Amino acid sequence: MEKRIIRDLFLGFMKVHLLHHAAQEAIYGTQMIEELGRHGYEVGPGTLYPVLHYMEKQGLLQSYERVVEGKVRRYYTATEAGKRLLREARKRAKELVDEIWEVEEGGKL
Repeated sequence: MEKRIIRDLFLGFMKVHLLHHAAQEAIYGTQMIEELGRHGYEVGPGTLYPVLHYMEKQGLLQSYERVVEGKVRRYYTATEAGKRLLREARKRAKELVDEIWEVEEGGKL
């Protein structure tokens, strides 16, 4: 049960993280697997690509293909809806993190 809860939380964080990077510049799968890995998350293509496809289907990302070194690579960028959602997620995340740290610093845990 605990692993499932952690997985669900991580998938939510991962979506916000993907939107964050896709709002800054075009991203692609392997790049984001490496980026998430730098933050300690081991994500494989079987997890990441369905999330990217889902977010595109929901209108948060849009994609295009480009040939790079003879291979077709799919790039994703945040749509306006994705950017709006990211702004809202940032506000809500900051509020929650501020409260969590406040409790942590107050020694109430």
